[in-house]
Amino acid sequence: MTVVTRNSKETQIRIAITVGSGVARVSTGAPFLDHMLVAFARYAGVDLDVQATGDLAHHLIEDVAIALGQAVAAFVPADCARYGDRTIPMDDALVQVVIDIGGRPYYRGPLPSSFYDHFFRSFADNARVTLHVRVLRGRDKHHVIEAAVKALGLALRDAMHATGSVFSTKGSIALTVAAE
Repeated sequence: MTVVTRNSKETQIRIAITVGSGVARVSTGAPFLDHMLVAFARYAGVDLDVQATGDLAHHLIEDVAIALGQAVAAFVPADCARYGDRTIPMDDALVQVVIDIGGRPYYRGPLPSSFYDHFFRSFADNARVTLHVRVLRGRDKHHVIEAAVKALGLALRDAMHATGSVFSTKGSIALTVAAE
């Protein structure tokens, strides 16, 4: 299990993530964010416990994405498949998400919501993943965002799948950060 705690004047967040069956216990005070985190856990095949509060929706959504990204970065196995690509239809929406969890942060969207476009960017930066999101169709913002979250979950599930060996010509990359 990986646990990330992030506290500031604006937000208080605790996220626990572990390999599981997609069970989520989420309480952020923002019903749509809760709904998206539950969907993420289900489709990623991880058990997720998120407890978060914040002063503004923008701060809450951004900081949850930061903490979730950090939790995923710490959680990824060294022998993961690394790549994932999923396309999800949801009513009028059709969204493709492609991910590389090889340690290079990059995000390319956009999503039709500044909050959730920022969520995906903050997640990618802090998970240290390359993340491309293509909205192929969709008028309803809820459907587009939910399709993107579900596609992210499935693509991440595929990318995190352990292969038994490091899937990179560079081999395993070790990063050590020390405070002096």
